[in-house]
Order: sequence, then structure tokens, then C-alpha cells
Amino acid sequence: MIRMGTGKEDASLRLRRLLTAGRTFVAISLCSMVAFMLIGALAMVREQRGAASLQGLASTVSTAFFADMLGMEIPVYHSPAQGSFSDRELAQAAAETLTEVNPADPRSLLAAGMPGMEPPASPVPSPDGGAPADGSAGEEADDMDAHDPGVLDGEDEPGVGPVGEMPGGAVEPAPQGGGEQQPSAGETASSKNLVFIYHTHARESYAPELGGGVSDPQSAKINVGQVGSRLAEQLEKRGIGTLHDTTDYPTAVAGYRWELSYKYSKKTVQQAMSENGQLKLFFDIHRDSQKRKITTKSIGGQDYAKVFFVIGKGNPDWERNMAFAESIHERLDKEYPGLSRGILGKAKTSGNNGEYNQSLSGQSILIEIGGVDNTLEECYRTADALAEVIADLYFNDQKA
Repeated sequence: MIRMGTGKEDASLRLRRLLTAGRTFVAISLCSMVAFMLIGALAMVREQRGAASLQGLASTVSTAFFADMLGMEIPVYHSPAQGSFSDRELAQAAAETLTEVNPADPRSLLAAGMPGMEPPASPVPSPDGGAPADGSAGEEADDMDAHDPGVLDGEDEPGVGPVGEMPGGAVEPAPQGGGEQQPSAGETASSKNLVFIYHTHARESYAPELGGGVSDPQSAKINVGQVGSRLAEQLEKRGIGTLHDTTDYPTAVAGYRWELSYKYSKKTVQQAMSENGQLKLFFDIHRDSQKRKITTKSIGGQDYAKVFFVIGKGNPDWERNMAFAESIHERLDKEYPGLSRGILGKAKTSGNNGEYNQSLSGQSILIEIGGVDNTLEECYRTADALAEVIADLYFNDQKA
């Protein structure tokens, strides 16, 4: 009897162990399944977020950067005095590429672990690489970052003073040009205004026109507005009805604040749109802060001021504006090789507006024409080339 009881106890013990092992196996299986599901979901979210790619990284570096990389292995390419990156910068770039976390921007670390938080935008590749010849980001990178710390909040900032108290006569039709390159009667569009040209920073000027000796030429009389007038005039000659706004905001707006420049110009664009329902194309013309060697191109024995397109990624539909800029860039590069420096996508940060009024229309872009060392004559040549390309694109689109 004792042996029989012992046998029953052994059987019961084995059964309990078997049940315990079974429960453990089921628990491990369920935990593994949940873990794999979570990992898969996170991978899908990560893919949809569009993390920065090597293509995006390559689009932001200059030829000098690659030359310095070659110089690490080929001494003849090495230039100690003009290296484009330091060991620290190289380590930071490598870390950001591998981890997708920017050591200089804590938000990128938070964005990786907080659902719904967008990471800082990666650079937008342009058809020819996007970055200027020296790897800088043009005036909207250094000028805005340095002088527009409040532009980000300008559009929604309450109580900023009399925004919009601007003279109504600032917008005027472009002068009707006569003579060369008039379109045929069948394709003229000048009977209706299609293009609106304006200047958020209307006093940006060109040093040679002011006598030189200034690093940041500004003038209320001789400035980028004259380049806008030339562009408007040439568009009219080609049958494109154009309005050109010449508002000088420091004069027109009481209590003017530089950091709210895009708030002022946005009101100008909105007013123009409400009064001219047929407007389709919007160009905010600026002058870059880069030097002559970066902003000048010789074509056919004549110097042209290079153009640089800026797209604000703070606009939810920035892809439409990017496509519009790409169409102009590609056509311009075909007709005038090297005249365009490319396209730059700018994220919305504490130092950048990142929207540039481009949410108002998918065919609204910011164009830098020339730099501080270019002349008006060089900018006029470029304005003529731009007008030619824009008119051709418009009429081809109408025929399609």
C-alpha cells in the first residue's frame, strides 16, 4: 500500500511539472508573438516616417567635401587650409547616418521614441545635388538663421502690432513691353494676371550698385525689387500677365519687426489672391548672401547671376511646390546649363520660417537671384532667362 501511494504521488508530481512546463511554454510563445508584432509595427512606422537616406546626405555636401574625402587617401587632393570638414563634423555625420539621431539636435532623439512627433526634416535632394558649390545653403540658410529667429512664430503670433497697414498702391501691373519675343495672338495670356511677384526682403541690394565696401548691402531705392520689375516686364513681353508688388515693409508697416517679415508678405499675397482670382504662379524674389564665385555663371561670354530655389518643408504640401521648382530648374538647366544652383528644402525650426507663404499655393516658390557681389545687369540677364523658361513651361502646359 505504501508503494502504491508513492507511485500515485510520483505520477501527480510529474503531471504538475508537465502542466507547469506547458504554461511556461505558452507564456513564452505569447510573449514572443507580441514582441514580434511590436517590432513589425515599429518597423512599419519607421519606414513610413521616411528616415534620412544616403541619397539625402549626398545631396547636401559639396564637391569640396568629396575632394577632401579623396584627400584622405590621395595626398594631392588634400588642402589643409581649406578643408571642408573637421574630425568632429565627420564623426557627427557618421553618427547621424548610422543612428538617425542628430547629436546637435535633441529633438531627433525624442522623435525616435515618441509616436506622432516628426523628426527634423532631412535635406531635400535637388536634381543636380541641391547644395551650392561650396556646400553652403545660400541666403536662406545663413541670412535667415542669423536674422529671422522669430519668423517661425510670426504667422500665428497674437498682438504683434498693426500688421497689414500697408499702402494699397504697392501692387501694380508690369509695364507692357513691345518688340521682341511677342507671343502669337492665339497663345497670349496677358489679358489676365497669372503671375504675382513680390519681395519679403525688399531692401536686399547688390554691393557693386551701392559703391562696394558693404558686406550686407541694403537699400530702399536700389534693390532686388528692380530685378523683380525686370522679370515682370519680360513675362509681359512673352504674353504672361504679371503683377509686381514693391512694398517696402520697413516703411509701410508701423512698428516693423524683421522677424515677422513673412507675416507681412503673406498678407500681401493673400490680398492679391483675393483681388485677382486668376493668379496661378507666385514668386518671392530675394538676393542671396553668398559671394560672387558662388553666385555667378558665365554663359556665351556674358556673366549671369545664378538662381537658387528654396522650398519650405514647413508647408504640409511642400511636395507640390518642390515639383514646381524642379520643373523650372530642369528647364533652366537645359537652356542655360549651370545657371541654377539647385533647390534647397528648409525645415521649420526656431531659426527658419520653413513655410515662406508656400502653403497658399502649390505653385509658389522663393527664388534667390544673384548674391551680394553681382550687378543688376547680371541679374537682369538671369531675369530674362527665367521669364523665357517660365513662359515656355506655362504655354506648353496649356497645350498639353
